[in-house]
Amino acid sequence: MSSLKIVLNFQAGLGVLSNMFLLVFYTFIILSHRPKPTDMIFCQLAFIHIVLILTKGDIWLKEIVESLNIDNDFKCKTTYYISRVMRGLSISITCLLSVFQAVTISSSTSLLNKFKHKLKKYMICAFLFIWSFNLSFSSNQIFYAGAFTNVSEAKQMKVSKSCSLFPLNYITAALILTVTISTDVFLIGVMLGASTYMVIILFRHQRQHKHLHSLSRLRASPEKRATQTILLLVVFFVVMYSVDFIISSTAVLLWMYDPVILSVQKFVMNVYPTITPLVQISSDSRIIDTLKSLWSKCHQIF
Repeated sequence: MSSLKIVLNFQAGLGVLSNMFLLVFYTFIILSHRPKPTDMIFCQLAFIHIVLILTKGDIWLKEIVESLNIDNDFKCKTTYYISRVMRGLSISITCLLSVFQAVTISSSTSLLNKFKHKLKKYMICAFLFIWSFNLSFSSNQIFYAGAFTNVSEAKQMKVSKSCSLFPLNYITAALILTVTISTDVFLIGVMLGASTYMVIILFRHQRQHKHLHSLSRLRASPEKRATQTILLLVVFFVVMYSVDFIISSTAVLLWMYDPVILSVQKFVMNVYPTITPLVQISSDSRIIDTLKSLWSKCHQIF
């Protein structure tokens, strides 16, 4: 378990630092220049993933909260609620990212073209709806999460060393599970639909322009590069979500969380928040140019 804890700590550290870099970078872009619609989305994703890693990873946050002598039951309810909200926001904002990119690259004859010039307006409305929905829907987590007790241990399912879930009545549990799964399936379906549309657009673009542009210029297209990055992130998210869903469903059905399973699930859940900023940093030419400029200045100084 010690080696697994080292891996989790390294993963969490890498994820937090890379997401903090993206958060600062895109905040500066948004405040200083005319941002792209996706800049605001990536900025929010970076913030969401920082909080998600800190709450779900339970690595540093636990020590910080314990040092403040906060009631353990309150800590469990708060951290579990925040982690569920951030999980919902992660899938929702990723879905929004794929849809907005699909609209951005849509052809002039497409039905989506009429939304291009109103992306910023629709995006703000989408942000407000997504945050409001996830904050309100996940509020039920407060009632059945709490500090682990030695009383009736069989009726509790540990989700961390000191926190557990308490059983709900059948109707409430079935309702929450149905709404959660339905929402996730819908969002993943939208993601895959938008991704399929983007693949078709890229394929048509390549066929129509293969006689007008060289393949190297086509590869260098900023729109195509951004679309490929988003497609990669969506595919990666769907894979990691599927693995996490299988682990979570198995644990819920068996009503048992083994420490090893808990650690593996934390690792799986943190893969997407950790990989996303690294992929974005390596694909955004503005970030690459900024890093090159900083490197050259540092080289001149030293």
